[in-house]
Amino acid sequence: MHPPTPTAPARPRRREYARILPTSDAPGPPRRHGGGMRQLTRPVRRGLLVLHVVVSVGWLGLTLGVLALGITGAMAGSAEEAGAAYRSMNVLGDWLLIPISLLSLASGIVLSLGTPWGLARHRWVYVKFWLTLITTAATAFALRARIDAAMADVVAGRAVGATTDLILAPSVSLGVYTFLTAISVIKPWGLTARGRRLRATKHR
Repeated sequence: MHPPTPTAPARPRRREYARILPTSDAPGPPRRHGGGMRQLTRPVRRGLLVLHVVVSVGWLGLTLGVLALGITGAMAGSAEEAGAAYRSMNVLGDWLLIPISLLSLASGIVLSLGTPWGLARHRWVYVKFWLTLITTAATAFALRARIDAAMADVVAGRAVGATTDLILAPSVSLGVYTFLTAISVIKPWGLTARGRRLRATKHR
């Protein structure tokens, strides 16, 4: 008699793979949350989170630098020292402040819409969105205008006017960014009315 021919082990079916894999890694299309944007995949979410943290901390540091330059310019003992401070402030405003603030806003929106946090489900996320939007607009239109006016005075050889504004504006911004950083860590206040409705609908 011939020995029995060995047979290859059966390959697990697709459904069996889905049982073996964790739910988040099982094959299938990204899920939606409450009919909104598709959920980001884990690598994309982590990469975007790193980007958001880096640019947000960079925005905070830039604002602190602008505040230091504003104080230096206002307390300078000569026109040359004041001019150097305001020229440095102008470089930060031209090349970094606007792009960093817009990138922080955009990355935060995508992270909110592409994760279970949502944009209007948790109070801390909702507050952070509106404060970031307001401070981005203030940076683009108010602070930049004051820096441009100071730079025009420096180029024309005049004494810089309204030096207090170049201290007050970044001081307020710095306080807001510190507050945003704190609520991002603490995540206070619970769900919004929309968040409670979505949770109740999900649990039905």
